Amino acid sequence: MTEDCDGEEKDEETRRWSPGQGGSSSRGGGSGTSSSSPLKNRCVRGRVDQPPPFSGQVLENVLENVLQFLACRRDRNAASLVCRSWYRAEARTRLELFIGNCYAVSPARALGRFRCARALVLKGRPRFADFNLVPVGWGARFSPWVAAMAAAYPWLERVCLKRMTVSDADLALLARSFSSFRDLTLICCDGFGTPGLAAVAELCRNLRVLDLIENDVEDEDEEVVDWISRFPETDTCLESLSFECVNCPVNFVALEALVARSPCLRRLRVNQHVSVGQLRCLMVRAPQLTHLGTGSFETVPVADGAAELDVAELESSFVASKSLVCLSGFRMVAPEYLPAIYPVCAGLVSLNLSYAMTTAEQLKPVILRCHNLQTFWVLDTVGDEGLRAAAKTCKHLRELRVFPFEATEDSESAVSDAGLVAISEGCQKLRSILYFCQRMTNAAVVTMSKNCQDLVVFRLCIMGRHRPDHITGEPMDEGFGAIVMNCKKLTRLAVSGLLTDKVFEYIAKYGKLVRTLSVAFAGNSDLSLRYVLEGCHKLQKLEIRDSPFGDAGLLSGIHHYYNMRFLWMNSCKLSLRGCKEVAQRLPRLVVEVFGDQNKELDSDAVEKLYLYRSLVGPRDDVPSFVKIL
Repeated sequence: MTEDCDGEEKDEETRRWSPGQGGSSSRGGGSGTSSSSPLKNRCVRGRVDQPPPFSGQVLENVLENVLQFLACRRDRNAASLVCRSWYRAEARTRLELFIGNCYAVSPARALGRFRCARALVLKGRPRFADFNLVPVGWGARFSPWVAAMAAAYPWLERVCLKRMTVSDADLALLARSFSSFRDLTLICCDGFGTPGLAAVAELCRNLRVLDLIENDVEDEDEEVVDWISRFPETDTCLESLSFECVNCPVNFVALEALVARSPCLRRLRVNQHVSVGQLRCLMVRAPQLTHLGTGSFETVPVADGAAELDVAELESSFVASKSLVCLSGFRMVAPEYLPAIYPVCAGLVSLNLSYAMTTAEQLKPVILRCHNLQTFWVLDTVGDEGLRAAAKTCKHLRELRVFPFEATEDSESAVSDAGLVAISEGCQKLRSILYFCQRMTNAAVVTMSKNCQDLVVFRLCIMGRHRPDHITGEPMDEGFGAIVMNCKKLTRLAVSGLLTDKVFEYIAKYGKLVRTLSVAFAGNSDLSLRYVLEGCHKLQKLEIRDSPFGDAGLLSGIHHYYNMRFLWMNSCKLSLRGCKEVAQRLPRLVVEVFGDQNKELDSDAVEKLYLYRSLVGPRDDVPSFVKIL
């Protein structure tokens, strides 16, 4: 099995999904028993010594005990390639199965090889689905997987799905089929609603984790089910409950009672229908929380003369929550309540304000108290001034994400090159950055490359097409070139702005560890794509949109596509003829071409290309608007 079932890197949402084993492996050859030696028999004093009976089985048993301590997926892949004996032993000891593309392998093949897995991590649609570039109904259904697992894995304990279509029936089948099931995480999934959640809550009696992250969960009013009330009425095993993305109100009385009878609860993230007053009640019930998602963080209209929540009352709840290290939520923020979180700021290692529409003046008092912060997500309304405050205070910062409040080309962003420079000077331990802005300079990016040389992830998204250095008017080639030259550990890179072929030559020459590359509105010609495909030997995932790359650039990667997980090209200059040539020359790749939903391919121009490895050939659930070449 190839690395399609293994994956190359973990996103922030699945880092905790590595208990010791994971992924899948490649094919093995040879034999691991003593009979593989050319000296099958040994002569001692004229007598022929035969190998002891069952020696090969004994060696495999010993090997299995050793492999149980091998945690890294790539290490396990390497072990499975040694010989057939190691191949079999590795498969028997794999407890977590990671599949980076649900169409790279069939459920029967994956479950048939790894018969002892207790956990499954499964990814579906390409990442550009997050930007509405993958048509609705494209695929990635969980149904065939859960049906196969119900028969093959009665002992299954954990499932993590990302960008999959999951129905209520799927969740009900999962809940009925696995008596020991305890951990469900759904990330950027769709297709399910509160009836499916109710089945999980009611039937999974040993449930410890139910995390719903960035999913599309929205029922019609007549379909809404009180799923919170379906949890057992006795003490629960819940350790993590996250439902920020559930768009309908929940039964708060049932939620408060559930929190009260969940003594092991450490992570709780509620949705925007939970008011700040209700949040305080939950915090009183669970002072042991380490991760808290606050919901709306504002009051609801006062009814029947009830008094509004006083800031001091809310602050007292945070004072009592001495274990809090991660704070998120803030879907709607009443600024007068922000001082209530001051008591926990010093202990925070993660602060997510990516939904909080707040100004620098409102956030600075919070930021200046977060001396131990390692992860910080925020909207660009924080401004350069807010980023300067973070740079001054957060000396241990490892990850920064600055999201746009309004992600349009003509919007005005409050952050710029000045904020980037400030962060690079004050947070030199930074390892990952995602930065949306409207204005940037080469000098600022060069400064970051020199100050933050431990960067592993650098994603700079200059909103607007072909925007140059806003001071010199030059292309942004030298800035991104400096990043790949000076940041030797870089594995993920996203480029944007006015870029020429030169920057791709830099990437090919210096970005030898880059595994994921995202390109938007960049490049002069097919030479850009050729540089990358010939020079970045470890490249696994390549995402391109709105760039002038055509058939010549596509064909320049023929030698490398078998080593990649996927190639996605959107709104480039590809033709159907060029895509067919790739499919003919690489028959073990799946080449999908399609346009928008319900739009037939009526010309030679290709709107979207998705090319990926598969051990089982083309999928059998192709919608009408997708053509597999």
